[in-house]
Amino acid sequence: MLAPQLNGPLLKAEGLTKTFTPRASSLRRGGPIHALNGVGFHVDAAETLGLVGESGCGKTTLARVILRLVEPTAGSIQYDGQDVLALDNRGLRRFRGRVQMIFQDPQASLDPRMRVGLQIEEALLIHTSLDRPGRRKRVRELLGHVGLEADAAGRVPHEFSGGQRQRIVIARALATEPSLLIADEPVSALDLSVRGQILNLLKDLQERFGLACLLISHDLGVVRAMSDRVAVMYLGHVVETAMSSGLFASPLHPYTRALLASIPSISTRGGAQAPALGGEPPGAADMPAGCPFHPRCPDVMNRCRGETPTLTREDDGHLVACFLYEGRT
Repeated sequence: MLAPQLNGPLLKAEGLTKTFTPRASSLRRGGPIHALNGVGFHVDAAETLGLVGESGCGKTTLARVILRLVEPTAGSIQYDGQDVLALDNRGLRRFRGRVQMIFQDPQASLDPRMRVGLQIEEALLIHTSLDRPGRRKRVRELLGHVGLEADAAGRVPHEFSGGQRQRIVIARALATEPSLLIADEPVSALDLSVRGQILNLLKDLQERFGLACLLISHDLGVVRAMSDRVAVMYLGHVVETAMSSGLFASPLHPYTRALLASIPSISTRGGAQAPALGGEPPGAADMPAGCPFHPRCPDVMNRCRGETPTLTREDDGHLVACFLYEGRT
């Protein structure tokens, strides 16, 4: 059993790279797509790491690589000190029991023809030794944990609202008693009226069961409300990592400052509002040389066009990949 021993980070990734090589066609050339470029981060036990960035920056690819739904081109992943990339099929099944994913669209995550109780029970059948009465009892308990009545088990997904379907997906994720949830845009497909309810549910479940969470979102408000630390991604690179309070109060990277400028109540260090982010990021198949952000950066320097900055430590463990801070102490 891959139970966490709490020696160091619960999950740690270093140098994760993923390059896709699509087939050439008459409509596009078959050049490589650089989805992840040396990504590194860690998630501690019972903490929430928010992962934020524009659409297409590699957030979802990163989640799929962590679970080995997609194999990385290079890099390492450790869960509680164990090499995830070296796991055989049996070890990988156990790992996926301890690390569960909540997808963006609950309707697409559920089989529309199968009763939801059976869908939750499937996870118990794969990952536990419970007999049938034990599994059905556990299904009722899990539905209760997410605020649904026991009779929900006998109904099919279309009989529920979007928020209720996401509660069912969360119940299924809890069935394996995970230590880490990967929540990929868990409320973006829901009505505004129920987003807060689902976020509060996730927070309550984290506290009750001591869960860690990798929260993937483009919504800065969600990330700010939910996260202990935040990592900012741009074009497959992590460009800044900090405690949530520090990042929102004093963003360092020009990209982070521009992202936060889209929230009127958030200003940069010294009170001056950063300019809003302009233009569109280049495609992952057309990565610029040097710093990936330099074509859109208001503070670009000559070296940014040819050299790629690495994450360096600033005050209070704040990490930033930007030449503006090189040599500071």
